[in-house]
Amino acid sequence: MDEIEDFDTLRQMHTVLVLHFMEGEKQADIAERLNLSKSKVNRMIAEGRKSGMVKINIETPFQRLLTIEKTLVDNGQLKDAVVAPTIAGNPELTLRQVSIVAGNHFLEGLKDGDIIAITGGKAVSEVVENLKPERSFDVKVVPLTGGVQGKFFTDVNNLVSKLAEKLGAEALVVHAPLFAESREQRDMLMDMASIRKVFDLSRRATVALVGIGSIFSTGSSYYDLHPNAQDLRELLVESGVAAEFMAHLIREDGALADLPLNRLLVAIEPGEIARCPRIIGVAAGDSKVRPILAALNGGFITSLVTDEVTAQAVLNLRKGVEQ
Repeated sequence: MDEIEDFDTLRQMHTVLVLHFMEGEKQADIAERLNLSKSKVNRMIAEGRKSGMVKINIETPFQRLLTIEKTLVDNGQLKDAVVAPTIAGNPELTLRQVSIVAGNHFLEGLKDGDIIAITGGKAVSEVVENLKPERSFDVKVVPLTGGVQGKFFTDVNNLVSKLAEKLGAEALVVHAPLFAESREQRDMLMDMASIRKVFDLSRRATVALVGIGSIFSTGSSYYDLHPNAQDLRELLVESGVAAEFMAHLIREDGALADLPLNRLLVAIEPGEIARCPRIIGVAAGDSKVRPILAALNGGFITSLVTDEVTAQAVLNLRKGVEQ
């Protein structure tokens, strides 16, 4: 008798599982159809999962990207990575696609009470431009650096205001240039009450959205930040500088470069946001491969959002360096 009852229970469970997982019926409809209680249907579904009667196999065209993401996390100091498809021959569209993915990743973990700190840069500008939140957030948005006027993506205060507007949030800006004329002027600016207040909030950020800049190409956005930096490009490359992060020049091993330009920055240093739970680095394109690796070596980001070709090149470069 027990065996007959067991068989009948399993047969009923099979029917419930087929109706729910294969026919797409809701639990309440199944309960009514089979004259069962909702709690019994729920229990059968749970027991079916536990017993192994339910095996879910998801076929996705993005498995290759998911594999690269896992490899990035396994091989770096990252909590997570998000890789978007590369659009061959179109770096602008690739960056736009990466920025949309980065924006969604940013929003997925956002919560009321967060302090959001951001840099300037083309990638961050694209993220802000393409961001489409579905609700307002009770958050604050602050810059990590002083500003450079002239271009939308170099004016971090403009990006802060734009992001805050999209989120329905509060914006606090720094009324100071990115580069001071002397170390004394830099120290004076950093000690001003209004600037110190904003940067103190930046140091307490719970989410940071940052670009990862290149210094190798003459068209790199770093050279939009300082009027004389372009003249120093060859010197920067020869001195071992591999990237710009939060406007700081960093070496291939991730260490801050001991250079005068770094000492004139009206900005907080990368290490000052090391306790931030989510530091999302956004970058795409061939010119960002070495900079991304430098940022990973420095442990400056917890999340990386990039495109497939760039991500694979970073992994290949890291493997070559380790060998």
